[in-house]
Amino acid sequence: MPSTLENKLIIDYNNKKVKVDIYDTPLGKRFVESLKDNLVKKRILEKNFCFLGWADSKRDLHYLCKELNISIDQINSFDFNPPYQRIDPFVADDFQYSARLRVGKGPDKLTPGLRLKHEACNLLHRYFEELQGTAWQISNYYKQADNSTKYAIRQLNNICHEIESWVLSHRKSIVDPDWIRPSQITTFLNAPRYNLHTEDYDLFKQNRYDRELGGVYLHWSQVGKTLFEVYRDEHAPVMTEALCSEINHQKYYSGEFDIEWGDTITEATHSFKKEEMDGFRKWLKENNYDWEDPKLSLGYIKIGQVDLETSFQNRPFKLIYNSMKDNLNIKNIAIRGNENFENDFPYTLESDDWKQIQMEGLKRGYESRSMR
Repeated sequence: MPSTLENKLIIDYNNKKVKVDIYDTPLGKRFVESLKDNLVKKRILEKNFCFLGWADSKRDLHYLCKELNISIDQINSFDFNPPYQRIDPFVADDFQYSARLRVGKGPDKLTPGLRLKHEACNLLHRYFEELQGTAWQISNYYKQADNSTKYAIRQLNNICHEIESWVLSHRKSIVDPDWIRPSQITTFLNAPRYNLHTEDYDLFKQNRYDRELGGVYLHWSQVGKTLFEVYRDEHAPVMTEALCSEINHQKYYSGEFDIEWGDTITEATHSFKKEEMDGFRKWLKENNYDWEDPKLSLGYIKIGQVDLETSFQNRPFKLIYNSMKDNLNIKNIAIRGNENFENDFPYTLESDDWKQIQMEGLKRGYESRSMR
């Protein structure tokens, strides 16, 4: 493991504390400073989009569709000028193929049972992008919207990605439970973004698309899809003008981070991952993209690692998953070291006022985020 900073990140869940080592890089140091800013200024932790891909969570597909339709009702009721199209409500069958269809392992399309229906997710994401715009060009619809409607627009994106993660993990929990992909997305309302420095882009090439149990990764804090997401979600499509318009390359960092709680998958150790990456590299070349171009941001920047020995006594993935699945709530985040900074997050999604807490954050100038 690379050398780490003296400052440690401590996350206090319901009944579990986890220590994170942050890598000693220029970006790692700037990340700690930006996270410190979020804690000192007591920015609101977005608990309604924090834990993705936990297959046995009560936030299942039916629950998420119900939440999604509440937001759609709010958007449909707002008087935009010019009017925005009416959005029809969604049901669970819009997002997942029936278990009555053949269910099997691998990418074989002849086994569609329980798989994700990408068309509904793409449609939902289009609504979001039209209504909110990008970080550098906010939509007129979003500028007109009141706080309740801004929140609802935000939820289109959040719930879309939560549905994607839940469907994928739900299916994995049945056909291949060792490879479910639970994760943690740690974001704050109104967290400022900063431009990546030129030297930061080489970090994409160091890690590429490997994901390690307990790995801490730079959060994607902008709207749009990456090249890898387009390749994976659209099944290596022929590039069109419409697809190209959806693509963005990561260019920001913030004091926000993702944690991989699934088991380790790397190209070097898993043949199916190498096969996927070989296909991706071939597709890039066919579409005149250079795998070695750092400015294409081809990968995930790993900025740290959960101390699995201190936090979990180096237990295997399944036992760590079982320990975490009952602790899907963050009570406190702290930076401990030469200086100490922390903030409490006392509300939970079971609190009566959790939505109002976020609405108050909107009044202070909310700028939406897009998540993986």
